[in-house]
Amino acid sequence: MKTIGLLGGMSWESTLQYYRLLNQGVQKALGGLHSARIVLHSVDFGPIETLMRNDEWDAIGDILGDAAAGLEKAGADFFLLCTNTMHVLAADILTRVDIPMLHIADATGDVLQREGVNTAGLLGTAFTMEQEFYRQRLAERYGMDVIVPQQGDREIINRVIFDELCCGRMVGNSKQEYIRIMKWLADQGAEAVILGCTEIGLLVQQEDIKVRLFDTTPLHAARAVEMALEQVDCRSDTK
Repeated sequence: MKTIGLLGGMSWESTLQYYRLLNQGVQKALGGLHSARIVLHSVDFGPIETLMRNDEWDAIGDILGDAAAGLEKAGADFFLLCTNTMHVLAADILTRVDIPMLHIADATGDVLQREGVNTAGLLGTAFTMEQEFYRQRLAERYGMDVIVPQQGDREIINRVIFDELCCGRMVGNSKQEYIRIMKWLADQGAEAVILGCTEIGLLVQQEDIKVRLFDTTPLHAARAVEMALEQVDCRSDTK
């Protein structure tokens, strides 16, 4: 079994889900008392979130690059960046290591393609929804048309992620607002909605809405289990 590196803490709420899903996946595959071989580096998200707001992405890249190098030194055979947004820095992080990274958009795109989804709505942080790094990868590698919410709704989604979900709390009508936005995406032609932030699955589940949901956290974890057990030749990033 390969050792999985987890670069987490962004936020720890979703990193907790990764740890659980990876171990459950390995136990299901191998049975008995088997569990995943994992090396975890969990960063302090507070300073990183401040750097994000100040648009200091080079500084974030240095922090995450050093963390990824630490995972490699600790024996990880490959690693996962346990957040969608920080994949904007994937290329920078990979200059610090010689092990591959399993890209979260690839783990998601492979499943969407296999399920015959051609047009998908995307929910995530403002950075994920508005910048091209995520949408462009899905378009170029998987032929996916990606629809994002309108400006005001993007602000709602982003606020709920940072003010509520990353803090482990849900208040007011946040869930209803997310469901409303998902219905709007479906009305615009989305055949499915990508939960493109690793915390959104804590708020909304498939039973809450008719449009198909693809939660990136379990999809990423499931592909990592396959890669760790060498059950699939996973598409992954290298230097």
